[in-house]
Amino acid sequence: MGDTALSRSSAELLAAEFADHSDLFRAHAAEQPDKVAIADEEGRISWGELDALVDRIAARLQAEGVGRGGAVAIVGSNSIAYAAVFLAAVRTGAAAAPLTTSATPEALTAMLADSRAKHLFADPGIELAVPPGVERISLHDLDAWLPPESARPQPVTVAPEDPFNIIYSSGTTGTPKGIVQSHRMRWNYLARTAVYGPESVALLSTPLYSNTTLVSFLPCLGAGGTAVLMKKFEARRFLELSERHRVTHTMLVPVQYRRIMALPDFESFDLSSYRAKFCTSAPFAAELKRDILDRWPGGLVEFYGMTEGGASCVLVAHEHPDKLHTVGQVAPNSEMKLIDEDGNEVAPGGVGEVVGRGPMMMNGYNGRPEATRAAEWFDAGGRRFIRHGDVGRFDEDGFLILMDRTKDMIISGGFNIFPSDLEAVLAADPGVIEAAVVGVPHPDWGETPVGFVVLRPGADRRDVLTAANGKLGRMQRLSALHVMDQLPRSPIGKVLKRELRDRIS
Repeated sequence: MGDTALSRSSAELLAAEFADHSDLFRAHAAEQPDKVAIADEEGRISWGELDALVDRIAARLQAEGVGRGGAVAIVGSNSIAYAAVFLAAVRTGAAAAPLTTSATPEALTAMLADSRAKHLFADPGIELAVPPGVERISLHDLDAWLPPESARPQPVTVAPEDPFNIIYSSGTTGTPKGIVQSHRMRWNYLARTAVYGPESVALLSTPLYSNTTLVSFLPCLGAGGTAVLMKKFEARRFLELSERHRVTHTMLVPVQYRRIMALPDFESFDLSSYRAKFCTSAPFAAELKRDILDRWPGGLVEFYGMTEGGASCVLVAHEHPDKLHTVGQVAPNSEMKLIDEDGNEVAPGGVGEVVGRGPMMMNGYNGRPEATRAAEWFDAGGRRFIRHGDVGRFDEDGFLILMDRTKDMIISGGFNIFPSDLEAVLAADPGVIEAAVVGVPHPDWGETPVGFVVLRPGADRRDVLTAANGKLGRMQRLSALHVMDQLPRSPIGKVLKRELRDRIS
């Protein structure tokens, strides 16, 4: 960031192959200082006011040693203050590290330690252990911490591969994996979501710690639009805000769409301002897509991909109503392959594990090179692909049909849940001999975790379930627990989770 960058218009910056988000946001603030940049359910802030607030936060952070190579942790509900801290962290050259509010205090503590942040901005009431040397600042009382209004940060020049943010997408109870996304990766998202413009108003009801939210929040602001943040999703409230703000764009997960479409008075809301609706993060039923196309104005676009990056698929549902059973075609400038269990590419039309590469690819897992290598696949030419953990096949028109997961990750309400974390909690119970957890279909959440255990004599299933759910995060809790004499296993000892799912399907 420097005088040359600051003299460029937002249009010039958006046309560049790469630029700094901070320079782009400064340009929008100069060009439209009085326009609303962000609104939440308590107020709104203009582009000029937002730029000044971000400057003050960044200046204080820099004065306390935050810069390139550092991180700033944030945990709380969606708000203007949360968004400003996120953008200020990036403006200092540090990585924003939004933490998962649905995680347990132990998991939050582990995420904070993993990020190596020396500042934690948090809502009151959020429990976690803040180690010595880390300052906790209240998101509800930023004014008491801020420097004078005249404070400005020192200019910072970021490199394309510098970390932009660290995303902890799973909210697990074990050691979390922080997904490091670079400035280049984030900038490339702007190009992919060029549907936004300065007149756009995006209503966002998923948390800002989720990549699902950020892939709409940042491109909307990048285009000079307005982002409207909900603290907590509620279907009728969502429609009321859509009317009030004349919303043009939104990103929702399937369970949210299902709840909205199930409202008996859905048609009474004026949604004519909508231009595009997006969906990602979980299986999206074809019949639900059809209902949205039939009754909700504006286009419908489904994205298939990973927080880690790789290739993406895009289903423009309103243009391909006969392909609603798929997740779309491979996005431009992306490459996707299907491989077998030995890592060889499958023949055209065959079924295989999805691997991909493209403009949006993570640097790696924060401080975990072995986990990063496990997530990668290299072709014969040495090019790096990311394993998606799903099994699928392409139809004759190049649309991807997902068949199953190679990983056993559960996606509930758009959030990732790793069964191994839940299994570890169950196995730690003295009454449990062994345990397995699978995801089963759920009409509202998409999937829900269900446990299977072999118990020791005298152990009680209800006690085990209550104890486990007391240790798990809100999104991780088991919906049921079944007792078995033994878990089904393959000849080499692997638990056959498909057999477990079949028992309750």
